[in-house]
Amino acid sequence: MKPTVTAGVVLGILVVVWTFVMGFTGWYKDPAKLSLFYLVIVFEIGVLIWGLRKTAALGNNYMAQVLAGLAIAGIASVFVFCGSYLFTTVAFPQYFEEIRAIQSEQLKASGMPEDQIQGALEMAKAMQTPVVNAVMGVVGTMITGLLASLVIAAFVRAKKPA
Repeated sequence: MKPTVTAGVVLGILVVVWTFVMGFTGWYKDPAKLSLFYLVIVFEIGVLIWGLRKTAALGNNYMAQVLAGLAIAGIASVFVFCGSYLFTTVAFPQYFEEIRAIQSEQLKASGMPEDQIQGALEMAKAMQTPVVNAVMGVVGTMITGLLASLVIAAFVRAKKPA
């Protein structure tokens, strides 16, 4: 398998597995542990470094490395979309209701009036659907992939002959 495909599949599977770890442990319900989800960014950067080292060995220059990083993120995004959709529709269909309940508690604890809390929750609800959530996962994966690849490719690429 090509290094970009391998790295993309590995990244996609890692993100989906971590998402389900967050779900099955219930960490997504704990405001103190919710930020652990963002370890997916560390996973993505690690896989991009690994994958781009493999593509550098093929002779890729800077731009080819950036494009390879985007390809890795794009392949992973297919897994991210499907995994996120399954997470919120099959495995944890009450996910968004639970998230809104947590948000409500946090807003109450901050002293926000009830009418403002309800308004904020209604605004958030429009974005809390399985498809929107899955698309946002894809967007995050692609943006992280681009930004990280721009930096990683500066250091991990084929060297010009002297």
